[in-house]
Amino acid sequence: MWPLVPVYRAAQATKEALRGEPKRLQWPVVSVGSLSAGGAGKTPVVIALAQMLKTRGWSVDVLSRGYGRRGTGVEFVEGTDTRRFGDEPVLIAQRAEVPVWVGSDRYAVGSVAESIAKERGVHLLDDGLQHRKLARAAEVVLVTADDLDDALLPAGNLREPLHALARANFIAVREEEMDYVAPQIKQYVREGTLIWTIRRRLRFPEPLLVLGAGLRPVALCAIARPEGFASMLKEAGCGIVDTIYLRDHHAYEISDIDRVLELAKQLNATGFVTTEKDAVKLTPAMRAKLEALGPVMVAALNTEFVFPERVARELEARLG
Repeated sequence: MWPLVPVYRAAQATKEALRGEPKRLQWPVVSVGSLSAGGAGKTPVVIALAQMLKTRGWSVDVLSRGYGRRGTGVEFVEGTDTRRFGDEPVLIAQRAEVPVWVGSDRYAVGSVAESIAKERGVHLLDDGLQHRKLARAAEVVLVTADDLDDALLPAGNLREPLHALARANFIAVREEEMDYVAPQIKQYVREGTLIWTIRRRLRFPEPLLVLGAGLRPVALCAIARPEGFASMLKEAGCGIVDTIYLRDHHAYEISDIDRVLELAKQLNATGFVTTEKDAVKLTPAMRAKLEALGPVMVAALNTEFVFPERVARELEARLG
C-alpha cells in the first residue's frame, strides 16, 4: 500500500486547507486523541479523565462521533444499543457514569448538550485530535511505542505523522514504554508540552479472577491491536490457548458466534475471555451460545494516571 501513502497525504493537506476557523463552544473542551487509527487506548483515558474531573467537582460530559453507529443526528447515549450509538460511547457511559452524546458534527453535539445542561461544565472530546473543526482548551494525545515505528495510512496505522504532536498540550505515555517513547518525541513537541504517565491493568471478576474461564480460555476480541490484549492476559497469568479476533468495531452476528464456537471446540477451550468493548456488543442470545461451551469472562482494562494530583492540577490550569 506504500504507493497510496502520497495520495493519503495529499488528501490530508487538501482537508487542512479547507478546514477554516474552528468553532468554539461555551464550555471548555478537552480533546483526547492519538496519531493512530486505533489501539492507542483512548477510551480508557477518556474514562479516567471523566472520573477524575467528576470527583473534583466538575460537571463532565463526553462528545463522540460514535464510530460505525446506525443512529443519525445528535443523540444522547442511553441503554446498551451499541448498533445505534457505537460500542465505545456505550462503554464510556457505563464506566464513567457521565452523559455521553454522539454525532458526526461535534459542535452541534456540544451545543445540544449545553442547551439542556443545568450548570456549566467541561466537554471531553473523544478521539478529537483529527477533528479540528472544534476549538479546544487542551489537547491530550496518546503516544505508543508502536506509533514511533509506524507509517501513514494505508501502508500503516497512522492517521497523521509524528510532527502533528506539535499541537499537543499533554502527551500520555504508558508507564512501561516511557523510557523508550519520551526521548524520541522531544523533537516533535513544542516547548511547554507536558508528559503524563499512565498505568494500565486488567481487572478480572471475582471470585476466580484469571481462572474465571477455566484453564484453557480463548481470547475473543474485535479491537485494533488484539496482540496487545493477548500479551496483557498472559502477563496477568491468564493462560489463553489462542486469540480469535475480528476487525476493530466489528458488530457481532450470530453467525460470528457460531464460527467462534467451532474454533474454540477445535482448541478444546474451557471458556472465553473478552474485553469490555466487546462485551457490550454481545446480546443475551450470543452470550448464551458461548456459555454453552464455557464461562465468558470480561477482563476490564483500568487506566490510571501515575501522578493524578499533578495531572489534575495541570489540566485545570488550562480549563480556567
